[in-house]
Amino acid sequence: MRPMPITDSLFLLLETREHPVHVGGLQLYDLPEGAGPDFLGELHRRLIAGTDEVDAKFRRRPQRSVSTLGQWGWTTDEQFDLEYHVRLSALPRPRRIRELLELVGRLHGSLLDRHRPLWEYHLIEGVEKRRFAVYTKVHHAVNDGVAALALLQRALSEDPDARNMRPMWALGARPPREATGVWQLLAQLAGSPMRTVGTVARTVGDALGIGPAALAAVRAGIADSSVALPLQAPRSMLNVPITGARRFAAQSWPLERIRAVCAATGVTVNDVVLGMSAGALRAYLLERDALPDRALIAMVPVSLRADRDSSDGGNAIGVILCNLGTDLADPAERFTRIRSSMDHGKRAYEGRSMLQIMALSAAMVAPLLTPMLPGGTRFAPPPFNLIISNIPGPPRPLYWEGAPLRGLYPLSVPLEGQALNVTVTTYAGNLEFGLTGCRSSVPRLQRLLTHLEDALVDLETAATVGRTP
Repeated sequence: MRPMPITDSLFLLLETREHPVHVGGLQLYDLPEGAGPDFLGELHRRLIAGTDEVDAKFRRRPQRSVSTLGQWGWTTDEQFDLEYHVRLSALPRPRRIRELLELVGRLHGSLLDRHRPLWEYHLIEGVEKRRFAVYTKVHHAVNDGVAALALLQRALSEDPDARNMRPMWALGARPPREATGVWQLLAQLAGSPMRTVGTVARTVGDALGIGPAALAAVRAGIADSSVALPLQAPRSMLNVPITGARRFAAQSWPLERIRAVCAATGVTVNDVVLGMSAGALRAYLLERDALPDRALIAMVPVSLRADRDSSDGGNAIGVILCNLGTDLADPAERFTRIRSSMDHGKRAYEGRSMLQIMALSAAMVAPLLTPMLPGGTRFAPPPFNLIISNIPGPPRPLYWEGAPLRGLYPLSVPLEGQALNVTVTTYAGNLEFGLTGCRSSVPRLQRLLTHLEDALVDLETAATVGRTP
């Protein structure tokens, strides 16, 4: 049995029935020209016939025993059943996108079977307008969302005439990728304390700079109301104990609309994502008479590579707490606060070493562990109200067996006390929103899609009349 790195086993240790820890993705395809009524059935039969081509990583399952002192390891599944993992389903009538999202939400809420390799691949036929879908899910102990997206991209082609393509489980191993954002920080907090201590010992100057950097951030938060600090978030309907059942909502927006706002205001695509999310959340909470008096706070993983010397190596990933300005009715004022909050968060990392960035980011993420203790969610203040992530995706159109990929939507992991996760990716000129929520705590999740469109219109209007900086 191969030992499992603690950074991987952490996700198995944290998982319960109420807290599944897998990531997923929904791909929406057009049927290729000339495809017959059994196109997906034939494809399914061909896929499950290729058991001999399955890569070793997709054949291994988690196991622990007395011989491993209770620690998790990886062992090969000697009774591997490809047909169990690759499944064919038909969408119920009336076969709209609404029914597809409902099905995917149910699939995303079920735990992966730990007696088998931790992944599933669902072919879904019968989507309206001659379309079909694929829903994939993989445990976070196997892959993070970034790695899963990269693997999917490798399994597709930019050539519409490509055929007999190898599925993602038959592509061969690649060097493992580091987890990103909040998961990287949680893994380092729980999985490598001795390595961190050693690093601090070797870099005393960096360690001594952590305290002043944190103090400077606190002083800035006191002086500037747009600056978000840990444990400053208000309690909201999103910050409650969650169940294992999930809702999922997804939609695409043309990137040209987002970039037009960027060009008119001098902001980034991520700023517009946050502006859309803030406007949508405000409208959604107002509908439910649940809008807190104070602004919601989002945790935003951001890449800091552009601001740093690439020779440093490693991952320049920082966590920024963003004041979403949901207490402000005016979209332009709200967007101004969001931009100010993000700018301050980025400036706080300027000139900092990677150790200092990771330490400051970990301080913001560490309170996520408190709700995992019994009663923690009910008594501890929320560290922030939700996570909003933006992952770059494929820039050009992709095809699978001649079928054009029309939509690529991420599904993420709601956490205890964090009932809603907003993950966004880009694909072929579109911005793809994936909203994953606790089914009990976030009712009528699809309403957020309408509010996202309204929020983008508000930003476009504000940018046109020059009311943003």
